Amino acid sequence: MKRNIFSVVLLSFILLNLGCKKAPTEIDKPPLPPTLELSLDDVTCTEAWIKVKKQNDTSFLPIFLTLNEKEFYSGFLVGEDTVFFVENLEANTTYTVKGTIQTGQQEPKEIKVTTLPTTSHAFTWQTFTFGGDAGSSALSDVAIIDENNIWAVGEIYMKDSLGNPDPHAYNAVHWDGSKWEAKKISVLFRGSYITPPLEGICAFSSSDIWFVGSLPIHGDGNNWTIYDLRTTLNPNLSLSKAWGANSSNIYFVGRAGSIAHYDGKNWQKIESGTTTSLDDLWGTDDGKTIWACGRDPNNLKSVFVKYENGACTTLWERDGMVPVPPYGNGVYSVWMNNQTLYKSTSHGIYMERGTTNIEMPNNKLRYFRVIRGNGGNDLLTIDDQSVWHYNGENWEALTNDDPNLILFGGSINGNTAVVVGSDFSIGLGAAMISVGRR
Repeated sequence: MKRNIFSVVLLSFILLNLGCKKAPTEIDKPPLPPTLELSLDDVTCTEAWIKVKKQNDTSFLPIFLTLNEKEFYSGFLVGEDTVFFVENLEANTTYTVKGTIQTGQQEPKEIKVTTLPTTSHAFTWQTFTFGGDAGSSALSDVAIIDENNIWAVGEIYMKDSLGNPDPHAYNAVHWDGSKWEAKKISVLFRGSYITPPLEGICAFSSSDIWFVGSLPIHGDGNNWTIYDLRTTLNPNLSLSKAWGANSSNIYFVGRAGSIAHYDGKNWQKIESGTTTSLDDLWGTDDGKTIWACGRDPNNLKSVFVKYENGACTTLWERDGMVPVPPYGNGVYSVWMNNQTLYKSTSHGIYMERGTTNIEMPNNKLRYFRVIRGNGGNDLLTIDDQSVWHYNGENWEALTNDDPNLILFGGSINGNTAVVVGSDFSIGLGAAMISVGRR
């Protein structure tokens, strides 16, 4: 019995040692050398954003970058991806960008970058007015679905068929490609039909349109539904403007810092962190991040906030008479193209991307109420009495100052630009809409 036990133990010891025997030592493979990859992140007429990606390296990698053989960066790459900003370029011009590792065997990486061409300032304008003889009227916002399908919203008082003032205001006008039609957008609200004054509009298609008249209204162009968020969400919400990636990811802002979000099924009240009214908003293409700005009626308090990852952050604030750098008296409007955020402020128009925030050339004596665009080379802005356009290199006034006008909103889509407001040369003030085509 003892002999059998000893044999088993001996056999186990031999097998264990055989299993633990080291294989022949493999020759250690040398580490892969660091490499660079270059790509174009974005471009305008005069600026470019170059993404540089490093691989096989976790240290501070020394590199230099050139533009047409002229060095514009020499230093170290820390992160895996780094975006470099290049400015003062010429429009519609192709440049060669090279990236070189200062200590390495890799050949320089090279890409071609072509800046955008400038766009035309040559718009021809046609103006239409509504009301004015039955009460002070105004249009406040506009959406261009296409050149033959335009909606504008506001409050329009007109005379009825007997020539008497109609006590019920129209709240929208629609362009069908041949004529304008004043409309009364009515909704069933708490058991009765109402025609509320409308302040904002966001249209995704001819059959997917959002109005904002203190509460959100959605419709297909003919049938409309109001969402009574004061009953279902919060009694203090009062909304005036809308922006969204689509109807399943849309945001609304308004008075007393109100922000609401709709995901296609559910509504959410977002805490803005401010009681200042929010007048404008825009966001990223995926709708995950938005920026909103606004000021109180006497213009003593202004705010600029960012909503991201479920929380709002105040980026800039002014409370009092003294202007606050860099935006002076306030951020009045925001618009985003790709990853570049454009901000219209009392101290100029700024272009922000990542950590880059630069002031664009413009007339500082003006503040622009609204900024919208087709791209970085095709921006439309308005002040109280005139319309301006940026073609990628310079600003030009598209209309002369008209002391009879107060402009409130504007938009551009392709070669169609539209601005809305009031014309006080007509009666008590007529709602006006000007359409520019190039």
